[in-house]
Amino acid sequence: MASTGYRVVGQIREQILRGEWGPGVRLQPVAMAAVLGTSSTVVREALARLAGDGLVTTKPNRGFFVRDLNLQELSDLTELRCVTEGLAARLALSRGDVAWESELIAVHHRLARIPRRSAEDPGHVDAAWQKAHKAFHLKLLEACACQPMLKLASDLSDSTELYRCWAAPHVEPGSRDVEGEHRAILNAALGRHADELVRLLREHYETTVRVVLDSGIAEESAGS
Repeated sequence: MASTGYRVVGQIREQILRGEWGPGVRLQPVAMAAVLGTSSTVVREALARLAGDGLVTTKPNRGFFVRDLNLQELSDLTELRCVTEGLAARLALSRGDVAWESELIAVHHRLARIPRRSAEDPGHVDAAWQKAHKAFHLKLLEACACQPMLKLASDLSDSTELYRCWAAPHVEPGSRDVEGEHRAILNAALGRHADELVRLLREHYETTVRVVLDSGIAEESAGS
């Protein structure tokens, strides 16, 4: 894929993960191309790529759509993420060196300095925080040195992040100590406490599922 194609994939990915389109919304390549300053062919190729990553779905003779809200799917994706990252985290703790520890501390420092929600748009998760959040979780696993596992972890992260973004406008910003959860995860990793790290990651992700369920977006989506 040419550089323009990669740029467009990144832009559309960010728009989807910011929750700019709701669950099941049809994506119009021609209109999107005009906004993104490219051709509809490039947009269609980008959407096909994002369909492979699980953020977009295709329907025969109908086109491209943002994935639907499916709470059973969210539960299944979360379980797969817990199992995948649990194995990757154990490998990372056994293989990671001091350089990896230093890099993990650095990405956590950056994450801790970015507000989850900006004062200008408190109803949505901040895009810079989203990037730093994903970077922290992937750096945590990076030392496992298993690229297929890291790719799966990245895709699962995007899929579950989408649900978080849909729920964000319905959730009180201070209802959860996400920063404290990340500090505990970092400390377990640095202390090489594998069982504790796996437990904390599972609690972290399962809490997100409960937040989504409590937000009421499933009922809202069903009624729309």
